[in-house]
Amino acid sequence: MSRYLLNKFLYTVDRDPALVERYREDPRGTVTWWEAERANQILNCHVPEASTWLRFADVEREALASHDYVKLFELGAHPFLTLTLFIAMFERDHEPLGFQQEYARRLAHFSLPYPDIAT
Repeated sequence: MSRYLLNKFLYTVDRDPALVERYREDPRGTVTWWEAERANQILNCHVPEASTWLRFADVEREALASHDYVKLFELGAHPFLTLTLFIAMFERDHEPLGFQQEYARRLAHFSLPYPDIAT
């Protein structure tokens, strides 16, 4: 598993409104496309360079494809990155602060120490 790759996905998708919508509407397709086309691009590199080894583990891919932010948190995805992306996708479907409250409710069973989020 790669917390780096999970966080990279959350970070890059969250910063592109078109990708946010694509991920909302077609999560599995977006994850498959992103893994094939973007996972190995070097982050914030202005010249076309890429690595070749980064891949999601099956459990990571499934959690992303099913919008399972509880599982992503359990896997060590950074909670701020997860929360901001999922707010962008689902806040419109809730009352004001409703999604944030739902997020907190669904993560309430975690206690300290939280899963390690170091990359």
